[in-house]
Amino acid sequence: MKNKYFKIFSIVFGIFLLIFLVGNFGLNFWLKKNLPGYIKNNSDYIVTYQTLDVDLGSGDIHSTSISVNNQNPDNKNILGLQGTIDTLSISRLGIYDLLFNKNISTNDLTLVHPKLNIILAKEDPQKKDKKQEILFEDIKISQGDIQIFRHTGQKYLSVKELDLSVQDLKMTKNSEDQKLPFVFDSYDLSGKNFYFRPDNVYAFTAKQITTADGQMRVKNFAMNPLLSYGNFRRFYPKKRNLFDVKSREMNFKDILFKGDNLTLSDVNFEEPEIIMYTTNSQPNEKKKSFTYDVQLENVLMNDAKIDIRKPTGNPLFVAQNLTLKISRLLMNGETAKGNIPFQYEDFDIKGRNINYVSTNENINVGLLNLNPKSADFTNFSVKPTNSRADKTSLDLVVQNIKLNIKDWKFINNKLKLAVNDVLINQLNGTVKTATNTSKKKPSFDGIQLPLTVGNVVVKNSNLVLDSKDQPLVFKNLNAGIQQVEMNEKTIKDKFPFTTGNYSLTTKNFNYKTKFYNLSATLFKLNKNEVQVSNFMMKPTVSRAQYIRMIPTEKDLYDIKVSQLSAKGKWDLVSENKFMDLSNMTLNNVDANIFRSKIPKDDLSEKPMYSQLLRSIKFPVFVQNLDVKNALLVYEEDTKKSDGPGKLTFTNLNMNVKNLNSGKMKGKPTLIPISIQCRFMDTSPMNVKWSFDTANLNDAFAISGNIADLPASRINPFIEPYLKIQATGLISDLIFNFKGTQRGIGGTLKMVHQNLKIAVLKQTGEKDKLLSAVANIFVKTDSGNYPESVEVEGVERDKTKSFFNLFWRGIEQGLKKTLIGKNAPKTEESIKNTVGNTKVALEQNKKDLQETKAEMKEKVENVKSKVQEKKEAAKEKGIFKKIFKKKSEN
Repeated sequence: MKNKYFKIFSIVFGIFLLIFLVGNFGLNFWLKKNLPGYIKNNSDYIVTYQTLDVDLGSGDIHSTSISVNNQNPDNKNILGLQGTIDTLSISRLGIYDLLFNKNISTNDLTLVHPKLNIILAKEDPQKKDKKQEILFEDIKISQGDIQIFRHTGQKYLSVKELDLSVQDLKMTKNSEDQKLPFVFDSYDLSGKNFYFRPDNVYAFTAKQITTADGQMRVKNFAMNPLLSYGNFRRFYPKKRNLFDVKSREMNFKDILFKGDNLTLSDVNFEEPEIIMYTTNSQPNEKKKSFTYDVQLENVLMNDAKIDIRKPTGNPLFVAQNLTLKISRLLMNGETAKGNIPFQYEDFDIKGRNINYVSTNENINVGLLNLNPKSADFTNFSVKPTNSRADKTSLDLVVQNIKLNIKDWKFINNKLKLAVNDVLINQLNGTVKTATNTSKKKPSFDGIQLPLTVGNVVVKNSNLVLDSKDQPLVFKNLNAGIQQVEMNEKTIKDKFPFTTGNYSLTTKNFNYKTKFYNLSATLFKLNKNEVQVSNFMMKPTVSRAQYIRMIPTEKDLYDIKVSQLSAKGKWDLVSENKFMDLSNMTLNNVDANIFRSKIPKDDLSEKPMYSQLLRSIKFPVFVQNLDVKNALLVYEEDTKKSDGPGKLTFTNLNMNVKNLNSGKMKGKPTLIPISIQCRFMDTSPMNVKWSFDTANLNDAFAISGNIADLPASRINPFIEPYLKIQATGLISDLIFNFKGTQRGIGGTLKMVHQNLKIAVLKQTGEKDKLLSAVANIFVKTDSGNYPESVEVEGVERDKTKSFFNLFWRGIEQGLKKTLIGKNAPKTEESIKNTVGNTKVALEQNKKDLQETKAEMKEKVENVKSKVQEKKEAAKEKGIFKKIFKKKSEN
């Protein structure tokens, strides 16, 4: 029974096998004779070949010497094919799917030496969903020359001598939907003269492409712009940047094309040259500026050159010998809109000759080392590119700048920065501040707030801050600032930062103004203490020059201070300024004050000292101010003076309590001042002075005395321009005054002996007559116990200083003491007597001059007559000689 069924099965199987063999032979015979015609009649292509073998069972096809062409090359709606293939091998072709669905699917496809031109079909919106798929599990191409064109004839992709092995390749008819007409999983590739043009802006080229062990090597890679910069701006006004990229060699692996995305890993660029042309356009948010996404993993750019250019074509950023290591870099339409046209993650950047040119500065870095946690700039410089009155100008050179970074990144084109430490070593140069400052506050739109810096250190530096041609010089500068922060609140202030502790030390400090040069051999400052050594405030012009340069009278100062120190708290840069000092000391002060009466009077109202302090706009309080061992010299001259008059105060010690502006809550406003010195370097002088900044009437009190003053000691002050000398002794001069902004009053008492004055002639000799007249009215001796005189009704001249008011009080007291209670009348009598005496002397002088003239005339007459007689005698003698000779003859 079993043999019977086996026999039947064998017969049936044999029949089917025979039919299959006959069918397979017949199909091969039919295909060889009729397939080209069938393809021509049922497709848009003309295909010829030399040999063709088809296995119906396996779906394997083998053909040689194939040529393919479009029947209608002008038909843009179908895929265009033109070229030849030496050998075609197909494994497991889906014949049914090919015949009935017009889709091609195989396990393996091998092409030997294909020379193909492929023209992509024009997209038909009506047939967008009807796709012809070409599916290959594996494809191998050997020595292929392939070119792919768009339906417009524009080259899309081309490669020469292509050797390719690809797994899971897929191609679609509607290739316009994709930036590449295929996708794949893995590959092995080599080829030459690669060309890829994804759009009308860029073309990618390479001289040679090879792969080995999953690593691709591309030689002479380039991303070439297809437009000039001018045409780019013309045809693409909404795109912001145009790129031109070249690299001697590019290596990568794990390439992935998918739609608009290109992903590469382990990317290595050797000697890349990147040029980026920027524009002023503001991209439309709804449109991409960069038409595809490029994502690079583990990027290395070795010895790169980067050139970013402004819309004008001038350099914006240039870098040479740049080495960049970036773990992940992404460039797409969104990133291309920003100032930095890509996103990045972990990086390490090293480079030389980095140059950035902004609107106003040219920034150069000789050597750069940068990563997410640190930045190191060597030979850093900033140079001005132009001079603008409304912009601060920087001209700086720094040997080294180091940053220890906590975090920094760009978020929505804004810099987010948090720095632990900044070290600036050997900073040298000038910062010239704007002279025509705008009221518009600076914009910080490019910064993600808050911006913080933990610690800033400046070492071994020389810096000049120049404002309105008045340079402030810091030599041997060392400084430190902690806890620097810029936030939403601080940017509203004039100084947009807050700081914690800070310190500053500089030697040979110097500040030059129009009339003065301020200097110090040492200047130390921190948050709670300041120290200045050998401070000097020296005039930069002579007294004669100064007089010619000032429109109205003004003091000229020459000041030296051996040591100045202060302790307390202060903030003089933020909107909430204040100064609260516990102590301030000035040691060994040497001050000279010169005033000339030659320029016009300054008729502006002079504030009282309490009003002057009150006008300070922020709280000021100094609990204790000491001036120790000072020398004060005041000199004054007039048009008629023979040199300046001089007042001298030596061994001056002054203590001031509660010096204030009246704006610090809870602090006293009464300011007591105590002064001890030697007047004219010989007489002890003591002064008590007080005023209250809270008193709007500017009330004050001042009292004191001068003892054992030889009157001759004040001659250096009164002699040059009053032409008066004084002799005698002032044993004691005691004054006690009170006053307000309206005037002064009080008492004065002077004890003196043998006080006399001498009026001087222009030659400096004593005028005995005028001196005798003046001394008639002066009370030579006061007696041992003189009474005090009242000083009253002395009104203040608001165009004069406080000391003018004080002197006028002293003057009235002296007049009453020396001349008597009727001092004004007596003074008038003295003036009249002196005046009359001067008139009489002038008349005598005139008479004497007339007498001299008459005598001179008489002498001249006598001389004339004598001369006439001499001439007559000569003539007479000559005639005698003539007559004598005649008589002899």
